[in-house]
Order: sequence, then C-alpha cells, then structure tokens
Amino acid sequence: MAEMSIGMFQQQRQQMLLAPQLRQSLELLQVPMMELRSLVQQELERNPTLEEKPEDNTQIEIEPDAETQAKADEAEFQDEFKKLSEMDDEWREYFRQTQAARPYTADDAAKREFLMNSLTRPESLQEHLLHQLHLSGLSEHDQKIGDLIVGSINDDGFLTTTPEELASSGGYTQAEIDHVLATIREFDPIGVGARDLADCLLLQLQRLGKADALAAHIVRSHLTELGGKKFDAIAKALHATSEAVHEAALLIATLEPRPGRKFNSDEPTYVSPEVLIQKVRDEYVVLMDHEHLPHLSISKHYRQLMEDPSTSREVKSYIREKVRAGAFLIKSIQQRQHTISRIAVEIVRVQQEFFENGVTGLKPLTMAHIAGIIGVHETTVSRAIANKYMLTPRGLFEMKYFFTPGYQTADGQTVSNKVIKDAIAQMIAAEDIAHPLSDQTIVARIKDKGMTVARRTIAKYRDELKILPSHLRKG
Repeated sequence: MAEMSIGMFQQQRQQMLLAPQLRQSLELLQVPMMELRSLVQQELERNPTLEEKPEDNTQIEIEPDAETQAKADEAEFQDEFKKLSEMDDEWREYFRQTQAARPYTADDAAKREFLMNSLTRPESLQEHLLHQLHLSGLSEHDQKIGDLIVGSINDDGFLTTTPEELASSGGYTQAEIDHVLATIREFDPIGVGARDLADCLLLQLQRLGKADALAAHIVRSHLTELGGKKFDAIAKALHATSEAVHEAALLIATLEPRPGRKFNSDEPTYVSPEVLIQKVRDEYVVLMDHEHLPHLSISKHYRQLMEDPSTSREVKSYIREKVRAGAFLIKSIQQRQHTISRIAVEIVRVQQEFFENGVTGLKPLTMAHIAGIIGVHETTVSRAIANKYMLTPRGLFEMKYFFTPGYQTADGQTVSNKVIKDAIAQMIAAEDIAHPLSDQTIVARIKDKGMTVARRTIAKYRDELKILPSHLRKG
C-alpha cells in the first residue's frame, strides 16, 4: 500500500480573475436602464460620498486646496483629485453633446421620479400559493414542507421536482411530502402542482366532477391523438362515437394548460428605450435618451472634509476610497452610454434600408462584425445590446432584432433571415385553410423569389413563429 505524506510544493498556473470594479463595469453595461437605476440606488446607499442631482449637474466637485497641495504627505491625494477633475470634464462634455438635442429639465426629473414611484409588481404565483399555504391550517412542520414544494413549482404551475427528490433533499418522508402536496394541489389556480399536462387537465376535470367522463379517458390515454385532431381514431379506441369525442374535445379545450399563466402573462413589461433614432433631413441620427439615467456627483461635504486640516488621515483615506469607487461608477456609466451609442450608430449605418423600407430591407448583421468595427470584444457587444431597446421611426425594437444571419439571393445580394420568416408568415396567412401549405411548398415558393432555403430551416422558422405544421392547420 502506498504511503501517504503531507508536504508543500509550488505550482504555476494561469487563471483569469475579474477585479470587482471590472465586474461592476460589465454588470452596468449589461443591465437595462430600469435595473441600472436600481443598482445605482444601492450604490448611493452604500457610498456616502455619492449623491444624485435632478438637474444636469453631473460633476465631481473636487478641487485641491492650495495649502493641501503644498504638503508632501498629501501629494497622493492631489494626484487623485487631478484624475477625477479630468474625468469630470469628459463626463460634463459628454452630457453637453448628447443632451443638446434633448436637454434634461426639472420636468424630466419629476416625470422620472413619478414613473419609478408608481411602478407596481403584481402578486407572483409563488406568493399566491404561499399565502394560501399559510392560511391552510397546516402545522408549522408541514408548512416548511409546503415552502419546499412551492419553491419547486415553476411559473406555469407545474411541479418540476419529483416527490421522491423533494423527500430526499429535504430530509422528509415520502408520506409527508405526498400529504402536503395533496393539499397544495387543491389550491387556486386549479391544476397547480401537476406533474405534467395530462395531470394538470385531470385535476381540473376532477374539480368539475368529470373524473370518470370521456374527456378524462381521452386525457389519460390519447392526448397526443387529440392534439392531432384524430377524433375517429380516438372514438374507435374508446368505443365511443365521433360526436361524443368531439364534444369531449370541446370541453378539454376550455381547460387551462398552464394554470400559472394569469400570474405572468398579464404582468406589464415596462420598457425604456435607451436609443432614439430620428430622421433629420435625409440622415438618421442616433440620440441617447437620458431621461432615466442617474445623474451622479461627489458630495461637496466630503470635499470640504478632505480639505479640512483637522480631518484625520484615516478619515481621509476612507473618503478617498469611497470617492474612487464613486468616480469609477460614474466613469462606468459614461463608458456604458458611449459603447451603446457606438453600436447603435453602426446598426443605423448597416440597416438604413430597413428604416426606409421595413423588414424587407433588413440586412444580415453579426455581433462579431460590429465588434471589429468599434474595437471591442464580441461579448462586449452581446452585453451592451442585452435587453436594450431602440425607438425608431418604424417603431420600438430590441437592439438584438437587428442582428441576424443571412442568405444569398440568386442575384448575389444577401438578405436577413427575418425576411425569410416574414415571407413564411405572409404565405401562411394568405393560404387556403382547406389546403394549407406544406413546408416543401413554402421552400419552392421562396426559391421562386430567388432564395434557396432548406426544408428543415423552414420548419425551424415556422416553429419559431409558433405556426403549426400543415396537417394541424387544416380546417
């Protein structure tokens, strides 16, 4: 048997670590404006040297005192002041240029504050279930089990973890899990806590007193055939008439396949466009919308503390650390806006035909292409356009909408895949429902337009458009 020993040795290896400031900068780049506001609010609470001003006064008001500058032991602070002042000039000039066409006024500040204060969040499915759980009369022990089960129910209302796994992970018995789960399955909305679609529909039929009806037999054994509208086959298998099967299908159609839907589908999504595209004469101009952009500065009070000879070195060191953190935050916000603006300018340059003619003018565009032009990594572009919106003369679009692969036409031009999708949608919208178009027929028709696309690609795009196959579209 080999002997074991304890020893020390050196090993050299490469490892990439993200500094906290770089991580913060990347996070600010990726989040949309609404979340940026929340992150800045958190930083305002943590950093006493930061303050937000409603007017366009984004300044870092730190100017070294002459007496302080003369002191050798304060030289390091003066270097910091100089850097912050230079950044102040850049930041102020940036706002002066970008807000010339859209100045930030006191009315804008009031409107932004009203919007932030009036946003409400409806009750989630999990909150709705937990409220019922706490009113269910279950013991404290069972309510803990209920918390575990509710945490495993997704937004559609389905249980994503098996009772066996719940029992194992929580240290409970199978009987305890089953007892509490049975209670939760009686909660509103009807069908919540189901394992799958069939289980969900059966729960609803049971609540309607139709657990033994023909509809329940169809759900248990012939749900796939029901999806394909194979009523005759179902009738033959269950020894029922086609009319009875059809009536049962109508009943099943009234059930809710996603019981949690009402807690998320109706939830309003607030979108704040970060980029405004306006046509000025014959050119499309990119403007950054700063209506919801936090306007930060370094507190004047802390400047005075830094210049006060009676302030201890420890306090000055603390203030300096916080000032540097605040300055980096302001700089990161500035860099965020600059990066998004440069990307938007390139999008407008490439997609000008789209703004003139609509989706038929959309050109293929990749993040790698934009990254190469503006001199950043492709992942930076990906982060910068994530959940960002552009308000254009043709409507509101996600920035990622303009990034699509392309196909080459017969005359050598390239078109976006969204052009293909639009063509598919138009063809199917105009089809005869008695004779719906097959994917192969769509391939042929698109080829007549000068574009060669594989049948499996048509099927993929049709699925993305949430359009059923031809045999399920037949009326």
